[in-house]
Formats: sequence, structure tokens, C-alpha cells
Amino acid sequence: METVYTPPTDPLVFLHDDADIVVVDKPAGLLSVPGRGDHLADCLISRVQAVFPTALVVHRLDRDTSGVMVFALTPHAQRTLSTQFAERKTQKTYVALVQGVPEVDTGTVDLPVIVDWPNRPLQKVCHETGKPAVTDWRVLKRQGDTARMRLVPHTGRTHQLRVHMLALGHPILGDPFYAQGAAADHPRMMLHAEELRLKHPENGKSIRFRAKAPF
Repeated sequence: METVYTPPTDPLVFLHDDADIVVVDKPAGLLSVPGRGDHLADCLISRVQAVFPTALVVHRLDRDTSGVMVFALTPHAQRTLSTQFAERKTQKTYVALVQGVPEVDTGTVDLPVIVDWPNRPLQKVCHETGKPAVTDWRVLKRQGDTARMRLVPHTGRTHQLRVHMLALGHPILGDPFYAQGAAADHPRMMLHAEELRLKHPENGKSIRFRAKAPF
């Protein structure tokens, strides 16, 4: 399942940089890392490296998701940050617009997720082979037949938030893979990584970076 890759051309928005890290507000529609083939070479890490040549990847966001991403500027910072992500010591908070309105204000989706091999890169819920995946959610605002949600993943499965919202019965608006009909008819996927909390790789201090959702 492929969609045409037309990455945005707007200048990058840098949120922070120091000797060890650089933090960027990733635009929707831009790959985090290169895909297979020259037509998928344009990506966030290559654009960041044009300004910070030593930048190294430590985590990713889906192509159609916007928001806060951190890159390491030294091998030590990359190792330290990668370990934080792998051990779930970072905290990520997302904002999403979803189809339909949940009846309650908060909840948790605890459903295992695995790749749907015949339809990859799609993922699916599978209680037999799926890997544990947990997402907390809260309704921020009800807007007609849609809702603005805050999503906090406690695991980092591929497409976790997208699959969990679909399983909840409220697919993310504009999702090219999981939304259907009117819910899919949006100029972008309405999912944004609004906040990232982590420990600085050099001094261990807790730091927080935020980028307001553009929708």
C-alpha cells in the first residue's frame, strides 16, 4: 500500500539546540529517515544534517505525523537517548482529532499490535501474536461529530496510536491507512506529537520540549 510522496517544502522549525542535541518540529508529510529508492531520499534527518552535519537518529515519527523530534549530535548522546526510548523512560504526548465523540472523558486502550503482513505497512490488533501496546487517552474538546484528544503512549509500537484509536471506534481524521469515507477526507493526518520529556544526555536533567498542534 503506497501513497504518492510529496514532502512539504517549508523551512524547518528548530525548537532547541546545544552541544549534544537538536530538537525540531517535524512537518506532516515528511519522512523521518530515508525510504527505499531515490524518490524517498528527502527526509527530516537529511534536512537536519544540512544544518547540523553530525545529527544522528534516536527515534522516529510516522511520515504523516507532525511534532517534536529530538536528534543526537554526538555518538554518546545517541546511545544515551536511544536507551531512554528503548527503556520507555521518555514521555510523549500527542494531540489528535478523531471521528466521532467518545461517551466518557478518559480511558486506556490495552491491545497488542502486530504488522498485518498481507497488507503491510498496516498494523493490526492481534491477541495471539501482537506485542503489548498501551495508550492513555483523554477528551480535550467535543466538536460536533469529532473530538480533540490527548494521547499518551506507554509503548512505542508502529502505528500504535492510529490502530488504538481505530479499535476504540474513533479513527484519526485524515489517516491515509486507517480512516475511511469522510474521516479520510482531510488535507493531512490530524495527529501531532505535542510534547516530549526526556533526560538530557550530558547532565541527566529532565527537560521538556513542546510544539503547539497546527490544527
